Amino acid sequence: MRRTIEKLAQKRREKEQAFAKKIQELKEQAQALDGKALAVALADLLELQNGLTDAKDKEWDALASNHVGMIFKSMEWRVDKFASAVEDARILLKKFVLLKDQLDRLLAVLEKKKMPAPAAVKEVLEPLEDSRYTGFENRFRGSEDDIKRQQAPYISYFRPGGKVLDLGCGRGEFLDLLQKNGIEGSGVDGNGQMVDICLDKGLNCRKADILETLAKWPDGSLDGIFSSQVIEHLPPPYLKRMIELCQAKLATGGTLLLETVNPTSVFALVQIYFLDVTHQKPVHPEALKFLMESSGFADVEIAFGAELGDERLQNLPAADETASILNRNIDRLNSLLYAAPNYAAVGKKG
Repeated sequence: MRRTIEKLAQKRREKEQAFAKKIQELKEQAQALDGKALAVALADLLELQNGLTDAKDKEWDALASNHVGMIFKSMEWRVDKFASAVEDARILLKKFVLLKDQLDRLLAVLEKKKMPAPAAVKEVLEPLEDSRYTGFENRFRGSEDDIKRQQAPYISYFRPGGKVLDLGCGRGEFLDLLQKNGIEGSGVDGNGQMVDICLDKGLNCRKADILETLAKWPDGSLDGIFSSQVIEHLPPPYLKRMIELCQAKLATGGTLLLETVNPTSVFALVQIYFLDVTHQKPVHPEALKFLMESSGFADVEIAFGAELGDERLQNLPAADETASILNRNIDRLNSLLYAAPNYAAVGKKG
């Protein structure tokens, strides 16, 4: 839009210069009292005036359109931020009701001059920590609609009518996608606040440890296992055991899909991975592929997410040898700095 406005402004300036030049010619011809030349000059002047008016109108229309677009973009960002704040407030109000009940019970214990049990105190503190991380997710991970758009392509890896377990289901975006596509989904998450959000949506979810949940499923009983933005939170031995259990619990031909931050993208590492202090260790795509293959998964593929757009360095328009060399170096820098921020490792049980 900026280039369009600049082009229109340049055209308008050219029309103004031509108009001013014709005015000067008209003055000179009028002074010479050349009636025929004066008539021609007046006709030319009228045509130039019309052109100048048209050029100004187009420039002003473009400026107005750009200004309105910027206003709407700014409003959209503010609305998203406000929606996130409203969701945080709604969750906190619900949790405060539960905490008040728990605190009342603790107060009753203290009034009897007894020491409260550590478990009772933990029962109060744990929801507060859960709420804090839920607020972090709402502010920095993106809206639920954005996450659904990012995760929608993963649905094609799971067959309709199948049974899929979502490990670390969070706010339930993928569980909702599974439900809408005729796939039976169930989720598990260690954050009680996230589980409450899922349950409020009518999704099948419970609070539990991932390994404990996997261990309870019968071997070969699942058609698919999905996990998004979870494995970077896990210590390596835990992750290794999780993949082994996934292989055991999947039916033959079942799919395991693990999505995580792409550490081969410097942008993703700095702007996404290090933003979350609960992350344990970034997982390189080739390392995750090896872990899955060594646990028995076949045909493991690495599927990279959408590329970054505006952040990427721009190529030079020139076509000489120097520009070609610079453009090749810019492409290499883009591959290092601005590669896709997320990737998924997808494997099947043979």
